[in-house]
Amino acid sequence: MIRSRADYLRYLECDRIALGRAPRTLGVRLRNVIAPDYIWDFQRLLRRLEYWQNSSGPFARLMHLLVWIRFRRTSLRLGFTIPANVFGPGLAIVHYGLIVVNKRARVGANCRIHPGTSIGASAGADEAPQVGDKVYLAPGAKIFGNVRIASNTAIGANAVVTKSFPEEHTMIAGVPARVIKPIDIRTIIRHLQ
Repeated sequence: MIRSRADYLRYLECDRIALGRAPRTLGVRLRNVIAPDYIWDFQRLLRRLEYWQNSSGPFARLMHLLVWIRFRRTSLRLGFTIPANVFGPGLAIVHYGLIVVNKRARVGANCRIHPGTSIGASAGADEAPQVGDKVYLAPGAKIFGNVRIASNTAIGANAVVTKSFPEEHTMIAGVPARVIKPIDIRTIIRHLQ
């Protein structure tokens, strides 16, 4: 969770590396004017929203409101329903498309997420999924209920996860999901090498 300016800058840098984006030089900023990078803009807004939401004071509340308005507009345009304070540093949203995440869910560092993914509570329950670090969520992956997913896990395309998977270094796939094979997550999330 972002609690200070140093945390905010660290999260931004981890997200930038996870997305494979160049540092924000003048040339990159000019290129962004001509051909905007909407996903990177969204992720920067997400981190800015988290920073102001977790700050205190009247100025912080005003900034939170202003950033939230812009964040909400961008979320609707891109099809992302991602609340603040859910993802750890190193988030990589790979493509545009519908992504729905419950506000009670928690996802660790270095998550790579594709469109069509849902991480939510089951039948309106208060418990939501808790996902570890270095997790790959393929297109269409669904995780529902009070489940725990271990770190270093890949969830396959269109998998439906309704139970916990405590084993690390596994690939989960199918409907309902089951362990398919052991994997090295660094072959999928390449910036971890």
